[in-house]
Amino acid sequence: MNQTIAVVLLNWNGLNLLKEFLPDVVKYSNDATIYVADNASTDSSVSYVEANFPEVKIIQNKVNGGYAKGYNDALEGLTEDIFILLNSDVKVTPNWLSPIKGIFEKDNKVAAVQPKILDYKKPTHFEYAGAAGGFIDKFGYPYCRGRIFDNLEEDLGQYDDEVEIFWASGACLAIKRDRYYEVGKLDEDYFSHQEEIDICWRLYNYGYKVIYTPNSVVYHVGGATLNSMNPKKTFFNFRNSLFNLVKNVPANKLFWTLLLRMKLDGIAAIKFLVEMKFGHFTAVFQAHISFYKSLNKMLKKRKKLPKKEDYYSKISVVCRNYGLGQKKFPDL
Repeated sequence: MNQTIAVVLLNWNGLNLLKEFLPDVVKYSNDATIYVADNASTDSSVSYVEANFPEVKIIQNKVNGGYAKGYNDALEGLTEDIFILLNSDVKVTPNWLSPIKGIFEKDNKVAAVQPKILDYKKPTHFEYAGAAGGFIDKFGYPYCRGRIFDNLEEDLGQYDDEVEIFWASGACLAIKRDRYYEVGKLDEDYFSHQEEIDICWRLYNYGYKVIYTPNSVVYHVGGATLNSMNPKKTFFNFRNSLFNLVKNVPANKLFWTLLLRMKLDGIAAIKFLVEMKFGHFTAVFQAHISFYKSLNKMLKKRKKLPKKEDYYSKISVVCRNYGLGQKKFPDL
């Protein structure tokens, strides 16, 4: 069966990004319907698309609900078989869609696919948000083939194998429409950051696969909305990582996993303080306060999952990286 594809770019005041990256999306996505989902921008993004790309369909969200709500609102009325959630700061390449489509057609258990994601600013290296496919350690810290914390590997073909991964990057996330709604869409309480890990974790708990393919390549700018120096990014990453644990970890491991994760977060806060990154230090504590306030809500969401399977990685990537100096995926 020929599966239809919707490529959906979420935009918020991203006129310059659309000018730079939308032309290639249009040029190299002949097999797809392209949408720009606008999150209540105040710049001239929408009028620019209307004037220059009449073939691109525009969805105008009423509010800026962040990544999760923005996409949930935008995807609501779409009927295509495959959704590709594409950041507006991603450069696509010729034939980027065909390998993704082929994987879905080959295996019905595949629910999501991620391409190889390289750094637009340093094309020889993997990009932080996804690299060659995401994994998660036993305390909920995400890492990737090609990226452990801030250590980014050069792409030397070492990850040119098509493999099952734990999570696919939200920078370029291809997901089946039916599976997207079966597991409950993106969690809007996250607002931004790590909601793609949560939905992939739910796919895993439902028994579906997430696949990485090196045969599709994109280049991601990264940090176009929130860069790594912004304490808001620290807040969302720390809080939402705790959300991920509460919602998805098996019951017999949840208490100790959370307890040890909180201790590690405390160590991270002290590290920020020593480095005089006071905004990030405060963000960690604000993240925990927000987490406690949302705990009952997350526990209710947890109960809706049919099962909680033991997740992929049994290691602590924090201990391996900082304690043993293991900076690359093959070392773990």
